[in-house]
Amino acid sequence: MRIACIIPTYNGCDDLSRLLDSLEYQSSEFDLFVVDSSSQDGTQELARARVPNLVVIPGSEFNHGGTRQMMIDRYPGYDVYVFITQDAYLEDIDAIQRLVAPFMDEQVGAVCGRQVPHLDAGPLAQHARLFNYPDVSRVKSLEDARELGIKTPFMSNSFSAYRGKAIKKVGGFPVHVILSEDMYVAAKMLLAGWKVAYACDAQCRHSHDYSLIEEFRRYFDQGVFHAREPWIRQRFGGAGGEGLRYVKSELKFLGFSRLYLWPSAFMRNALKLVAYKLGQQEQKLSISSKKKLGMYKRYWDSPYTEKH
Repeated sequence: MRIACIIPTYNGCDDLSRLLDSLEYQSSEFDLFVVDSSSQDGTQELARARVPNLVVIPGSEFNHGGTRQMMIDRYPGYDVYVFITQDAYLEDIDAIQRLVAPFMDEQVGAVCGRQVPHLDAGPLAQHARLFNYPDVSRVKSLEDARELGIKTPFMSNSFSAYRGKAIKKVGGFPVHVILSEDMYVAAKMLLAGWKVAYACDAQCRHSHDYSLIEEFRRYFDQGVFHAREPWIRQRFGGAGGEGLRYVKSELKFLGFSRLYLWPSAFMRNALKLVAYKLGQQEQKLSISSKKKLGMYKRYWDSPYTEKH
């Protein structure tokens, strides 16, 4: 199996150094690529010194889906494309080997690895990873949508792999979405008859301690994504039930010993809901308002803002 491992980077020199250190000891063989969005903090120089294949693009041209597809198009012929974000890293030398193992099933088109929180992650960030990345592996098909709903096409490009042939069959990564290009592709694959796997034994460390404002902005963008891609919720179901389950799980995780964090958790989850609902109404808002409310502000200046 020919494997390409692709890392998108931007001003993350220390993070990239940690990730590259962890990749050096992987048991799998793969070709390593970095696509850098014109970093100014030494990331580009580090990548040039340690990675055989570096592509530099203007920061203004970065696109969550488009940049990943550009790398696939530029380096065709690989059986599997692994994507890892610069702020993740691997502790297990067999992590990539375990990530690509589900491709032994010829019907599997994409695999999502398990994310565990960074060692210094706060309690809320810890729970987010434990909730979204359980310790049970599963291979999902379209039929599982009745049970799993929106979780069926769940995917994260912080540590994931895609069969080259399957990506091509579904038209590649989209250039017109604000984020969640990973879920978009997974949903397309499921609808086309492919399976999507979750490999809990393929682990990376990756988490975020978002501030309230950052959390709000991210969920606003999530709302924009789902508003512009209504077919995903129509085919797989909404996320309403998941939200309530998340709140209950979070309070149980915090317990009475961390009762002081309950108000923050309630406020954070309320803000997420408001931001998501607001994002779903983005067509009623001005471009300047969307830039203020969302995380990925550059998206609103791109030629891909109008949905294809």
